[in-house]
Amino acid sequence: QVQLIESGGGLVQAGDSLKLSCAASGRSISSHDMGWFRQAPGKERAFVAAISWSGDRTYYSDDVKGRFTISRENAKNQVYLQMNSLNVEDTAKYYCAARPLAFRSYSSGSTYPSWGQGTQVTVSS
Repeated sequence: QVQLIESGGGLVQAGDSLKLSCAASGRSISSHDMGWFRQAPGKERAFVAAISWSGDRTYYSDDVKGRFTISRENAKNQVYLQMNSLNVEDTAKYYCAARPLAFRSYSSGSTYPSWGQGTQVTVSS
């Protein structure tokens, strides 16, 4: 399995931007779909964004579409989540996830066997 470590979280104000990074180790992610999920206190884990192994397909939840951008650099074994126009509802712990390429169900967390420990994002009003 791939080991994942997220970074870049922090405390920001509403309207600010933040970029999360996910560093993979153990094996190359070049043949892995990658996803970002988040979990707010008292809520279930929710899909945020995903990118196909080749980077040519991206997927977003409706509540972040147009504000967040997922990208990847396979040569660096890294995945990123650029978050713009943050609002209080974006406050959550953000998790990076990886799975062998699958061509379907990108938003389903159960299809991702590898997970990071998460990075906290807190947005104040």
